[in-house]
Amino acid sequence: MLQKTEQLQIRLTPREKAAVKQAALRDGMDMSAWVLSRCLAPESAAFQRCIDEIAAQVRAPKHIAWAHCNDFLVSLKADLFEPAVANVALENLDALAQNLIAAMVEERASQLGVPAPDWTMAIRPLAAPWFGSDLKALRLHLLTQSPIPYRRRNLFVDAGVGARV
Repeated sequence: MLQKTEQLQIRLTPREKAAVKQAALRDGMDMSAWVLSRCLAPESAAFQRCIDEIAAQVRAPKHIAWAHCNDFLVSLKADLFEPAVANVALENLDALAQNLIAAMVEERASQLGVPAPDWTMAIRPLAAPWFGSDLKALRLHLLTQSPIPYRRRNLFVDAGVGARV
């Protein structure tokens, strides 16, 4: 657990403080924990929201949801990455999306020098190659330049986690 060394003070009316205290008690938390739970989503919940966004195509076009997931993974340092990606629900995603998520997580784990979570190994690679572009002239480039976690999953993309194309 991360050591808490910083403090936040806020000004409230007595009525607001009583409301926060009552809500915290109702949820079985102290006031600080309750306020934090409302302000800061745990990293694992934030990652799951990224995945759910991809599954539901909440944002249109869909590539924006993928970019959001990429940005989230890049924003995580090693100490927050591991708990953020330890457990995810991928059942709402097709095999392609599951493999793309797993490759992104494996690549970011490699960048951070930490092990990839076990669930990534449970996702079977695609049976047929998938290319990030329909342009046939790019296939050789994609075959040779795809990051290793993607290639292992039969995915051929121009760039991996942290890159923008």
